[in-house]
Amino acid sequence: MKVKNRLTETLGIKYPIIQAGMVWVSGWKLASAVSNSGGLGLLGAGSMKPELLDEHIKKCKAATEKPFGVNLPMLRKDVDDLIKVILDNNIQTVFTSAGHPGRYIEKFKDQGCFVAHVVSNVKQALKSQEVGCDAVVGEGVEAGGHNGSDEITTMVLIPQLVNKLSIPVIAAGGIASGNGILAAMALGAEGVQIGTRFAATIESSAHAAYKNRIVESGDTDTTLILKKIGMARIIKNSFGDRVLAAEKAGADEARLKTLLDMKREMKGIFEGDFEEGMMEVGQCVGLIESIVSVHDLFQSFISEYDHAINEICKG
Repeated sequence: MKVKNRLTETLGIKYPIIQAGMVWVSGWKLASAVSNSGGLGLLGAGSMKPELLDEHIKKCKAATEKPFGVNLPMLRKDVDDLIKVILDNNIQTVFTSAGHPGRYIEKFKDQGCFVAHVVSNVKQALKSQEVGCDAVVGEGVEAGGHNGSDEITTMVLIPQLVNKLSIPVIAAGGIASGNGILAAMALGAEGVQIGTRFAATIESSAHAAYKNRIVESGDTDTTLILKKIGMARIIKNSFGDRVLAAEKAGADEARLKTLLDMKREMKGIFEGDFEEGMMEVGQCVGLIESIVSVHDLFQSFISEYDHAINEICKG
């Protein structure tokens, strides 16, 4: 895998592979392992209090000399405190999501940060570019966790973003293998962001039951829920069934928020409660057959990518 482009040069990474900053998954062990393997590791601030984020940043710095960053959901109530931690620790790469990227971008730019924002359609991407983002992550509806309500797939979204933007586009959603990485690059992406495949690694901070469910799940085992209040893709379970039934019956936002209460993501991902938690995953679970180390996963990515190129060139 020999890729040299604007993204790899700017971020200082060997491979155009970015590990998603997933809640309850992306701690310092995972982020540092990805960075040490030649990609860009991201700490998932979405499930961290400011003091815990500070701890993970310091541990990540101790575990790697390579670049790493932080994923920051902009809708967090304590976003100002989280930003202070990021800036106080001189983090140079920030991936923002779930909110308007322009609200705080000047703070990051004043410190020379590279800022990428997660988008699910062209309009959001153009706005991100307009306010000064250095790149966008185009996330298709195949992705795990919270998705765009337009339900645009990665295959359709990425080439449209590439055609409309002058900044680099990073592809996300449904990518779990080296040939998937190659496919995204063929669409014009300059990098990929991978979540679920990294969630099922040894270094992931998720519960073993969650990792095992990823391995056990197939192509039809995920579903989209909570379309009225922030659509999410999860592994099908009892909680998901109740939400879908409520949505079908016309439940309003208040009722759905009541169902969602009780820290469902923590319950499913970090505590391993399959029936009552939200085990957020992408549709790529059908491609994941084992829990491996990050190092071994990178070797697979590279081997699969190179093999796919060689097979194409034979034609």
